[in-house]
This record gives sequence, C-alpha cells and structure tokens, in this order.
Amino acid sequence: MAGIVGFAGSFSQPSRTRSLVQAAVDDAAHRTGLRGLVFDLGDLGASLGTAKRIDDLGQDARKLVESLLAADAIVVGSPVYKGSYTGLFKHLFDLIDPDALRGKPVLLTATGGGHRHALVIEHQLRPLFGFFESAVVPTGVYAASSDLDGGVVTSPEIVARLTTAVGQLVGALKSGREVARPISTAA
Repeated sequence: MAGIVGFAGSFSQPSRTRSLVQAAVDDAAHRTGLRGLVFDLGDLGASLGTAKRIDDLGQDARKLVESLLAADAIVVGSPVYKGSYTGLFKHLFDLIDPDALRGKPVLLTATGGGHRHALVIEHQLRPLFGFFESAVVPTGVYAASSDLDGGVVTSPEIVARLTTAVGQLVGALKSGREVARPISTAA
C-alpha cells in the first residue's frame, strides 16, 4: 500500500495517541490525495510479543508492517511511559531491517499525562528514527491529556503545531517524489 501510514504504539481503546496519529494522517492524506491508514499495537496481535523477526508475526500483523514499510510517508506516535516510548513499540522497530526506513519521510508524535514528558520526541523518538536514517520532519507533536478532549485535539497550540508538522511531511513527500520522477528526453 502506498500512501500515508500511521502507527500508534498504544493498546488503549480509545487512545489519545491513536487520535493524534489519526489527525496527522487524515490531514496529510487530504493534502496529498493519497490513501491513509492507521493501526496500533492492538492490531498487531499477540504474535508481536514473541516475534524474533518479521516473519514470526501473524499474517495480518505482517501485512500491516509491510504497509508501513511500503508507505510513501509515515506518522508514528507513542504514549509516554516512565519517560520513554513503550516496550512493544520499540520491539516492533527492532524487527525492522535497518535499511527499510532510509529516506522515508516520518512525522513523530507522542502523548502523555502532562507536559513534563514533552521532550520524549527529541530524546527518544528522533534518535530511534535517526538510526534508520529516516527523513524525520523538524517539527514533532507532543500532546498532553489536557490538549485533547474525547479524542479530538482541542489545544490551539497543538493544532497549529500539527498543521506545521503535517505541512513539513507533505513537503518532504512532494520533494522526494519530484526527485524520483524520471526526466523526459522527448522534445
């Protein structure tokens, strides 16, 4: 599946993290005309916890991971637990080949109970995707519980930051497509 794929590293239902990722994916898909898909840890099923490589995942989980790897751009998000992303979130990325996300446009998001975890994007998520050499957009979006109401981003500051970040993701996606486009030699 080409398009914009979002992954929310949360098991909670409903999930603030999934809501934030969904908002970013919906906006990016709307701006680009590409298809959007969002999934979370619960969608990967029990096979994630015991997988030692991607081939160990159940069929449905493998398809979701393959859609992430094949996406034109991705949006990732994690709830913050004890100052970092969740263990199973990290385990999923441990299964992915180091070259699989090279150059892929990525927007980073995170959610937490309060604002004291806001630097998780800079201190935890950005280094992880730096390892993969992904094209991470400059603006990450962290939202505290008070920034969302009923799964909707209500903070004007977070809405503005999300709009900026999605604009950067769309820009990275468009510039990557222009570079990849073959040059016509026809006169």
